[in-house]
Amino acid sequence: MGQVLFIVWRESVEALLVVGILYAWLNNGDEQARRGLPYLWAGVGAGLLAAVALGAALVGFAEVLSGDAQDYFQTGMVLVAGVLIVQMVLWMKQHGRSLKRDMEQSLEKSTQEANWWGVAILVALAIAREGSETVIFLYGLGFGQPGHVDSAQLLAVAMGLGLAFLTFYVLQLGGKVLSWRHFFRVTEIMLLFLGAGLFQTGIDKLIDKEILPLGISQLWDTSAALDDSSTFGSLVASLTGYRAHPSLTNLAAYALYWAVVYWLVRRASRSPLPAAGRAA
Repeated sequence: MGQVLFIVWRESVEALLVVGILYAWLNNGDEQARRGLPYLWAGVGAGLLAAVALGAALVGFAEVLSGDAQDYFQTGMVLVAGVLIVQMVLWMKQHGRSLKRDMEQSLEKSTQEANWWGVAILVALAIAREGSETVIFLYGLGFGQPGHVDSAQLLAVAMGLGLAFLTFYVLQLGGKVLSWRHFFRVTEIMLLFLGAGLFQTGIDKLIDKEILPLGISQLWDTSAALDDSSTFGSLVASLTGYRAHPSLTNLAAYALYWAVVYWLVRRASRSPLPAAGRAA
């Protein structure tokens, strides 16, 4: 439940940021700019529909599969979700500083050319991107498997959405304690740990399928301090990749994940700012 709440909260805040930037620019502009507001909301609706359609397609495809094929598909989705989380963090590091500028430049060009469908497409693509990431992340976490959503998952989604609107409101106040920069910096770290948790889950599944060797079955046992089969320990394990009694393969995979992430983050941090005018 905690994983679902965090993903919905984080991704919803990012989607609200995109919509907020575009809405503020159009609403505070001249009469010509305000004509694009209906197209803004049409784009939001189209983006949400695209994300829902992807979710339905994933669940429907998984239901068609059976036995080992379904297990392999779900294992693949767990690993894909982990990779996408890392990719999203890297993308935000490279483009986050110029996101507002790039989106406003795209809007200005569409407004000058009275290309309102361009506004709708810009918004739809932005929302569909956030929504599709959310769908894949949630499916990788087991949301909607096998073929149904329980009340706890629905509650987590509702709480995540409510927390996202509250967070967006607080951040819009522009307080010094909690700024957009600090928010994204903290949540990027949390996302990377969640990616590590998903990666470890995928490794566990590959070990169970005997695709990867187990190696030494147990390097140590810290279950006395924190049992990863307990309620709290399971939450920590899913959010960080913690294992109370890891195998050699688990430890090697965890170390490899963080080594690759460290190299990618350092590389992204050294990258120059995107050129002005590039589409967001």
